[in-house]
Amino acid sequence: MRYALLAAVLLLLPSPSFAQQRPLVTEDPETIGAGRVLVEAGFDYGRSIFYPASGLEGHLFRAPLVGISVGVSSIAEVQLDGGFFDHLSITRRSPAPLSDMLTVTGDTTSDVDDLTIGMKIRVAAETASRPAFGVRFATKLPNASNESGLGLDTTDFFASVVGAKTVQSIRVVGNIGMGILGDPTRGDRQNDVLTYGFSLARAITQPAEVVAEVNGQIDTREGAPPPGTGSRGQVRVGARYTIGGWRADAAVLVGVTTRDPGVGFAAGFTYVFNAFKIP
Repeated sequence: MRYALLAAVLLLLPSPSFAQQRPLVTEDPETIGAGRVLVEAGFDYGRSIFYPASGLEGHLFRAPLVGISVGVSSIAEVQLDGGFFDHLSITRRSPAPLSDMLTVTGDTTSDVDDLTIGMKIRVAAETASRPAFGVRFATKLPNASNESGLGLDTTDFFASVVGAKTVQSIRVVGNIGMGILGDPTRGDRQNDVLTYGFSLARAITQPAEVVAEVNGQIDTREGAPPPGTGSRGQVRVGARYTIGGWRADAAVLVGVTTRDPGVGFAAGFTYVFNAFKIP
């Protein structure tokens, strides 16, 4: 059912706005520009999310989810992404590798979201015959604790190649890369995953566009992966509306694996402004 929905999304959807992001996760190689700052905030809600390390399953609400991107040159930007409040309404508990560490006694648990620090660099600009290309590096810090059941207390590293091309009114973006994920049960072991992303954006009117993507990671390890580091992914279908430096967004989420939400939704806004001049 989920893969059928994904196929329908990719067939039906076909322009970019300022430095695409929300409600998408797939990174566009275009940066926001020297001396500019992008601030985005929003929330998301997903049903039936499973945490294999803690054994918790439930409905997850996250807000506010905040992202800040700073244009340090015409081709590079620094990114900070995280959230202040993750709240899980627990529907089921299962035995798991870290379940004995839980301090959760009721049917809810909450924590902050992990903080991700990254940098994106555009290597080649788009031309009439060639897509734009860039690279992105990011580190996820262990802000969410394993005692809450929502975190792994591991530091992870990601590197990816990002590309994009505009074809008439359609913006096509693709990401491919790797993630080095720590094992939450052993400090001397890691799991390497393949990360991917593919998104489409199509303008309906000058300020409005519809967007869709599939984004996630694929476990490359032989045998069972360390808990919390296996394959996962999401399909997002939504819309964005831009007025000046402001943009509002909303999307429906569908999980690709059993770890991901069966269904969910997200909404938020983005604001871009000129903050300083590059000397």
